[in-house]
Formats: sequence, structure tokens, C-alpha cells
Amino acid sequence: MNIFLYVLLGLATGVLSGLIGIGGAIVIIPALVLFFGLSQHMAQGTTLALMIPPIGLLAAWTYYKNGMVDIKIAALICAGFFIGGLIGAKFAMNIPDQILRKAFGILLFIASLKMMLGK
Repeated sequence: MNIFLYVLLGLATGVLSGLIGIGGAIVIIPALVLFFGLSQHMAQGTTLALMIPPIGLLAAWTYYKNGMVDIKIAALICAGFFIGGLIGAKFAMNIPDQILRKAFGILLFIASLKMMLGK
């Protein structure tokens, strides 16, 4: 295990998160699968585990101080994410790794097209 590379991945993701608002799923999961050889299930579980501490707290605070956070929306999404994450994780355990990886890739592809095309 190369501790330096994992910390570097976290640092790069943190910078991207603070800069353009992307999070672990879009950067860390593909990196763990492609560069570190984790299975899709292991990468997803590891990424969810790293979200347990308030990793975005300082970046969120910076946005909040500049009036760019809607606490009510964040709290409502957090409540849904809390329960939805449990449901999704239970379903994911029954999906083969290759299918899960392809589904994740399709989701990223669709999201990237929508962002690039502005629709």
C-alpha cells in the first residue's frame, strides 16, 4: 500500500471538490478501480467510508461564508442520502462487479454529456 499515493489522491480530489464542487464518486472511485486495482464494490465502499468524517467541512464553510450554501436543501438531501445510501448499498451487494462498473461508467458518461452540452 502506497500511503503517499492515497494521500495525494485525497488532496487532488479535495482541491477539485473545493474548486468545482465534485466529490469522491466522480474522482476517487475511478482512480481506485483503474490505478489501484480495487474492485468496483471495494472502491464504492471505501469512498462511502471516507465520507463519514466531515471531509467537506472547510470547503463548505468557505462557500457558506460567501452566501453560497442553502442549509435547508443540504439538510434535506442529507436525510435522503442517509436512507438512500443504505438501500443502494444493499442492492449493490447483489450486482456483479462488472455490471456495477459499467452502470457507474454510463452514469458518468451521461452526466458529462449533460454538463458539456448544457442541457
